[in-house]
Amino acid sequence: MFSFALNTLRHRRAAFAGAVVALFFAAALVTACGVLMDTGLRGKVAPERYAGTPVIVAGDPQSHFLKHKGNGKTKKKAKPNTARAWIPASLADRLRATPGVRSVVTEVEFPVLTAGGPTSGHGWESAALTPFTLRAGHAPARNDEIVVDAGSRAALGSRITVVTPNGPGVYRVVGVTKQKLDHQSATFFAGGEARRLAGHSGRLSAVGVSPASAVPAVRDMVRGSGTGAVVETGVGRGRVEFLGADSGRIKLISMGAALGGTSLIVALLAVVGTFGLAIQQRERELALLRAVAATPRQLRRMIGREALLLGIVAAVPGAVAGLFGGSWLHGEFVGLKAIPDNLPPVIGPFAPIVAVVVTVAAAWIAARVSARRVSRLRPVEALGEAALSPARVPWLRLFAGVVALAGAVVMTILLRSIHTEPAAGPLTPATALLWATSVALLGPLLARVLVGALALPLRAMTRTSDLAAGNLGTSSRRLAAVIAPLTLMIALAATLLFSETTIKGAAAEQVKAGNVADYVMGPMVPAPAAEAVRHVRGVKTVTEVLHTRVRATSTPYNAQGVTPAGLASTMDLDVRSGSLNGFGDGTMAVREGLGMKVGDTRSFAMADGTPVTMKVIAVYRRGLGFGDLTLPYSLVSQHVDAPFGTVLVSAPAVQRAAVAKAVAGFPGVGVQDTVSAPAKDNSTAVNYLSLALIVGFAGISMVNTLAMAVAGRSRELALLRLAGATRRQVLRVLRWETAVVAVIATALGSGIALATLTGFSAGMTGSASPHIPPLGYLGIVGSAVLLALAATALPARASLRNAPAEVLAARE
Repeated sequence: MFSFALNTLRHRRAAFAGAVVALFFAAALVTACGVLMDTGLRGKVAPERYAGTPVIVAGDPQSHFLKHKGNGKTKKKAKPNTARAWIPASLADRLRATPGVRSVVTEVEFPVLTAGGPTSGHGWESAALTPFTLRAGHAPARNDEIVVDAGSRAALGSRITVVTPNGPGVYRVVGVTKQKLDHQSATFFAGGEARRLAGHSGRLSAVGVSPASAVPAVRDMVRGSGTGAVVETGVGRGRVEFLGADSGRIKLISMGAALGGTSLIVALLAVVGTFGLAIQQRERELALLRAVAATPRQLRRMIGREALLLGIVAAVPGAVAGLFGGSWLHGEFVGLKAIPDNLPPVIGPFAPIVAVVVTVAAAWIAARVSARRVSRLRPVEALGEAALSPARVPWLRLFAGVVALAGAVVMTILLRSIHTEPAAGPLTPATALLWATSVALLGPLLARVLVGALALPLRAMTRTSDLAAGNLGTSSRRLAAVIAPLTLMIALAATLLFSETTIKGAAAEQVKAGNVADYVMGPMVPAPAAEAVRHVRGVKTVTEVLHTRVRATSTPYNAQGVTPAGLASTMDLDVRSGSLNGFGDGTMAVREGLGMKVGDTRSFAMADGTPVTMKVIAVYRRGLGFGDLTLPYSLVSQHVDAPFGTVLVSAPAVQRAAVAKAVAGFPGVGVQDTVSAPAKDNSTAVNYLSLALIVGFAGISMVNTLAMAVAGRSRELALLRLAGATRRQVLRVLRWETAVVAVIATALGSGIALATLTGFSAGMTGSASPHIPPLGYLGIVGSAVLLALAATALPARASLRNAPAEVLAARE
């Protein structure tokens, strides 16, 4: 049977070309997503500044939770922090007393802003961790002296202004190091000055220990210290040096899984549609085999083995291409700052093997499903059934379509009750895909109904449109095969793109409505600058705002820290229950939809992993613009790495120049025209890139299917030519048919997107009106229609180059 299938493939290469293209790109996309996941699972970040010290003791870079299950059991969970956890300075003394420890180097790290850009500040004593050595000058001995690394543009002896959370200061460069690091820069201060600027009295960011042989004793001592510190060696030192290492790996896993899962569903739909169309075009051949006594089982085995051979031929080079695609995708995510640039991609056998297995399995399933109807025909009916399209949709396909439709309705309703992005994010494209699946399954029935509605105006327009209407009315199965991928492309593109614009539009509206301050100071304002504005005559309220991320057991939240005094005169959160009058230490306000009400207490971990318990005193509506939680500024500022935020100023009788003059001594701080919504880790750009990949694959599938459909009609087009139609008239008929397909697909795809986005918008923004930019929508539809026209015209022109008699005389 394998030899028979191989002969079939060899003699019908053109018929199977479309299936090969679909399988190739499916394998490539799944492999690329697998590379991301593999990097997240096995990738490591090598240490740089800690490279010269064998053992590093630092605060735990993860928060730990106990998740209580319904059966009374608990599960331990760990999630990466977004800020550095500090450890007691007394731990260094205990390490010095630990048997086997020869040397201990303490470290404090804090953010520094200079004219050359952001850098990190350290005490000179921690230079030994790398180690840094001096190329010129001497170590800083006084509080106004600094040493810069070899990558700095500051000249020896120059004076530069640096800004730290304590405000600006002028320092003299007294030394330049021989070394510079690849992924960070460093500025060294005198030890006492560094500890003052860090602001964590009596605490350290890390301790370096040597030699490596002391690791067992160090681990035992730290484990019993009760400080929550961790001990890292080897490449593990990188995860405490680069705080984004763990979160970057988790992002890669989640992005790879989400993108790969969505791509896999799109690929399955594409492969099923492609094989279905290929088998439709071979029905005469398959019917003949049934007529000469081939059994249904033999027919299914032959088609299944054809699919296996095609899958292997297409998936193996597709998986190889996917390795390069995964590296490119990793580089794009690095460029978008979604993952650390020093987390290299892991290229291993896992991703391509899984991609080949999944793609070949999808091809086999698609072929077997597509062959089910023709293989079950009785031999005496086979040729007759092949000549005519069946009058009814098979009951199993109809049942599956109704189930998919019901599931899509349920998921759309469910979207209305989901109010958090981590939950709504993956459910939204899944809902659109389920709608598209129902359209693909019910395609012949929908095509028959919708074409019937469009046939009347077509028949009344021109002769070619009349002929197009007749062709469309007799080929509902073929029409359904080309409508499905075009519908999928439009539905997915609109859903993924406009879910982003809906969130951004709602956030912008909430920020605009909720900002009642007269002036906004930014973009990175240290606390002393806010204090300077408070002393300007006529200023009524100065609200300091810091954005951060906190985490409950299983849910992350965007949070803002604000100073409570006079908050109502600078920020209107649209409080729906409770009041902000008692807002202060130990209390918080939450946005509606999070399942919290006034009087509740909730425990969560701050950005550095510190556990806190807060009481809810107000529930507000404008959470997209101002964050899920509103916390006291004094709490948030203690648990972030860089306490630089924005400042809202209520000063109706004060001129802008007076406010700007108050912060003139703070480099980079000025009066802004607008206030921005909380940043979300470049998620929008990442989502757009993911959107481009998924929609691009859907577009390839659509073009591939349309090209196959037109190429399979070469004999029909030749008959039209022999009946007297010119090449131009034949092409005009095809354009009319494509226009009808585009209208139907646009209506179905737009309906799917609108239904999904309405549920998404109702849940996330409280409004059932999603934000759909007209130009964006026209761009999606226009691109899809142009692709459809091109995919129809090019193979049609190629087919019409041959003489009609030669086409009809050629072997089918």
